[in-house]
Amino acid sequence: MENTRGSILMALAMAAFAIEDMFIKSASQTLPVGQVLIVFGLGGMLIFIALTKKRKERVIHPAILQRPILLRALSEVIGRLSFTLAIAFTPLSSASAILQATPLVVVLGAIIFFKEKVGWRRWFAIFIGFVGVLIILRPGLEGFEPASIFAVIGTLGFAGRDLATRAAPPVLSNMQLGVYGFFMLIPSGVLALWFDNSVSWPSMIAWLYMLGAIVIGVLAYYALTAAMRTGDVSVVTPFRYTRLIFALILGIFIFGERPDFMTLLGSAVIVLSGLYSLSRGNSAK
Repeated sequence: MENTRGSILMALAMAAFAIEDMFIKSASQTLPVGQVLIVFGLGGMLIFIALTKKRKERVIHPAILQRPILLRALSEVIGRLSFTLAIAFTPLSSASAILQATPLVVVLGAIIFFKEKVGWRRWFAIFIGFVGVLIILRPGLEGFEPASIFAVIGTLGFAGRDLATRAAPPVLSNMQLGVYGFFMLIPSGVLALWFDNSVSWPSMIAWLYMLGAIVIGVLAYYALTAAMRTGDVSVVTPFRYTRLIFALILGIFIFGERPDFMTLLGSAVIVLSGLYSLSRGNSAK
């Protein structure tokens, strides 16, 4: 039952994240990325503060100073800032495809930091998955987009966040983690504005895009955090790949994107290698 609940939560989170990305990409077409992140982070943080208080929990808990939470905060900044830049300057479909390597990076992180034992097959699957990322990036070829590197950095940041979430103190609720996660978007936005301070008053449609991103983002963040703390990681994590399906549909029908063969091939390689790696569980063979 826990695995089923965690899997459903993960699929819902991925659908919501894809919609959130759509709203953020739309808003960033008329506003600087930093400004969008600040508004998005502030709105999400206030909603989670209200939910935390409703549950009569402390907004600022002493456990936030523990190492996993501090690492989670840093990873959140890196992941959110980088991936927001990626979806702002590159096609949503290709940025989301690269993001599908996150579970492979999580497995690699578990090997390095949690000393998990894996065999050569999972190592090979991780390697093949990263080859899939290179197929999408096409470094040195005509189709290479330098801004796609932001998606790679974002993937590393989100993997770090997921690993830290797994190690987060159980005394912190999903609501409290939501407060801290969205709060970190504010300094991320300030950092982005450091390089581009062309702040402007949003149009009505831009406000609606950001409001949509906030509401959907809160739902997505809560569902993801709950999923990562429910059921077995090896069962729940594969449902991350549903995000690619949602992103491809939105990219095609909302932004008129047409993913080329290399993007689709790289996506397939990443997903298949990730599913195989996760299917191996804790096998040391």
